[in-house]
Amino acid sequence: MLPWIILGIVILALNLRAPIIAPTAILPAIQEGTGFSAAGLGLLTGLPVLLFALATPLAGKFITRLGAEATVLACLSGVLVGTILRSVGPPWLVLVGTGIIGLAITLGNIVVPVIIRREVPWEQVSMVTGLYSAMMNIGSMATLIGTGPLAEAFGWRWALAAWAGLAFVGLGFWMVLIRVRVRREGEAARAAAAESADGAPSTEAAAPVAKQSWAEAPASFRLIIALLIITFSGQSTAYYVTTTWLPSYLGDTIGLAPTVAGSTASLFQIAAILGAFGVPLLAVKTKPWVPVAIVAALWLSLPVGLLAAPGAYWLWATTGGIAQGGGFTAIFSIIARTAGSDAQTASASARVQFGGYLAATLAPPFAGWLNTATGGWTAPLLLILAATLAFTITGLWAARRAGGFPRGGREVLDPD
Repeated sequence: MLPWIILGIVILALNLRAPIIAPTAILPAIQEGTGFSAAGLGLLTGLPVLLFALATPLAGKFITRLGAEATVLACLSGVLVGTILRSVGPPWLVLVGTGIIGLAITLGNIVVPVIIRREVPWEQVSMVTGLYSAMMNIGSMATLIGTGPLAEAFGWRWALAAWAGLAFVGLGFWMVLIRVRVRREGEAARAAAAESADGAPSTEAAAPVAKQSWAEAPASFRLIIALLIITFSGQSTAYYVTTTWLPSYLGDTIGLAPTVAGSTASLFQIAAILGAFGVPLLAVKTKPWVPVAIVAALWLSLPVGLLAAPGAYWLWATTGGIAQGGGFTAIFSIIARTAGSDAQTASASARVQFGGYLAATLAPPFAGWLNTATGGWTAPLLLILAATLAFTITGLWAARRAGGFPRGGREVLDPD
């Protein structure tokens, strides 16, 4: 089943960023068709991120109560319905559909670490988490590349609606996967019952599986999650501020034309794939803190490089991009490695993502205000520097603490 579950994670990941990115490729056409103001257009991308933060605690409870499989189906169903509503309705329904998409993706954001923790062997957790992170970036790039041509050929509504096909495929795949899983578990249970009836009961098989709640989590695990909340907040601040303002910085500071600035900024997104796969490869051969240290150094190079040597902007966009892909993988690999149960994984992931996406909602407008108030880009770059320093300090601390946790959430002595 493992290869099929990994394929299911890949298909799910393709649906967790593409619906948000799709409108950014055709904003002028959407504005012309709906009459949205600039603020209204901003909601098409800002509202889902805000919901990531506000709805994350509820998503964690949803998963704990209904289970991972039901949550996956709810996520993909919500993306499908929201994408269709956003594509067919008047302006108010466009925003309603966008909100549904944001709520649905929030469920997906939380449930993937739960599935990885439960299904993937410990030594493959980082690799599968990296694959998950990379596929979100690949989905975003495919959407950016494909939405414009689709809009020119069929109009902006059909261009947005077309990406509902990804959710439809994912929903069908997961329904089949869950059905096969339920059937196999039923067959295994019947076989175990038959074996017990023959007089050869298995004590280990009959033992109930412990389901540790968040309240039962050890203090050392809680400390790691508290550190990761700050780490992911730094990661999200640096990522969303850079994503929002890097093209403007390049235009104002370097004098690049908008098309060239946009192409250069895309390096920041593309390079994330290298980071997503690089962290797992390092994790196999090094101590847990080493990949985090390398990612931290790459993150710091972005604001320091743009401040000290802005002419090498393409290099800093690349190193920062590698960092943002690697940072996401490192953070959520630590959660999957140290949690003791599905409930703890869901709760920890919800707490970390609440802090990170709240920062993602607030940081870009604040950076824009800093630019306006100071008349330059030094203050926004210092904000990114502060965020990456927070990532460095708390991320390294959490990784060192996590080095004493094998799969299953029980702390052991770290020989390092």
